[in-house]
Amino acid sequence: MSASTTEQTGGKTSWPEVVGLSVEEARKVILKDKPDADIVVLPVGSPVTMDLRLNRVRIFVDIVAQTPHVA
Repeated sequence: MSASTTEQTGGKTSWPEVVGLSVEEARKVILKDKPDADIVVLPVGSPVTMDLRLNRVRIFVDIVAQTPHVA
């Protein structure tokens, strides 16, 4: 990421270091770098809008952590 990209967007724009972390751990890392981030957690493959919001960060997840059951 170039300095000009950082200046234009108001900070860091991607977090490859959170791949493999839990959502909560990833959220902490992202918020540390970008405290005003509006973090949205979505299943991989979810349809998303293409509008650019400089404070929105999407976290895509695809792992089932527990056995689904009727409750």
